[in-house]
Amino acid sequence: MGMKMAYILFDKMTMLDLVGFYEAVTWMGILKVKENVSWDFCSNQEYITDDRGLTVKINHVYPDLSGYDVIFIPGGFSTRQLRYDTEFISWIQTARDVEYKLSVCTGALILGAAGFLKDKKATTNPSAYDLLEPYCKEVIKERYVRDGNIFTGGGVSASIDLGLYFIESLTNDEVVRQVQEKLDYPYYKGGSL
Repeated sequence: MGMKMAYILFDKMTMLDLVGFYEAVTWMGILKVKENVSWDFCSNQEYITDDRGLTVKINHVYPDLSGYDVIFIPGGFSTRQLRYDTEFISWIQTARDVEYKLSVCTGALILGAAGFLKDKKATTNPSAYDLLEPYCKEVIKERYVRDGNIFTGGGVSASIDLGLYFIESLTNDEVVRQVQEKLDYPYYKGGSL
């Protein structure tokens, strides 16, 4: 059983939201604790530029997200507008049947706008708790939250914690410790908060 992941990128996103999680989670493939781990970088356009001016070329523009096992959505100020972009949100909705849906920071607003947080507990960047409220059952003020197969993380650097928590949820403590060593990241304590 493989694990095919879609990383969603968009203009004015916060790169650490993506990179912390991506750096942690892809170790599951490198360490071969999961079979056939693969990942694609997906967007609504061929080039995106993050909120600090870094431009990334995207190989998967508007792919059908239903073919993935995991989707991951980072945050950034632009999510506040993107959640009202009907073309973007209907693309995200193609992930309706994807097993694992994850976000960091205000990426939760995109999961929410797509309808994926209805009746769920979730978190986001502390500055956006009020924006998230209408989309979910309850906003939890923690660095990461799991409700079923929906995982949401807090602000920016919480993406590393969310990545480690996701690994722990799919594997075990030993794998998480290995990845923490690879990342030289001693701050994750493990287990549900």
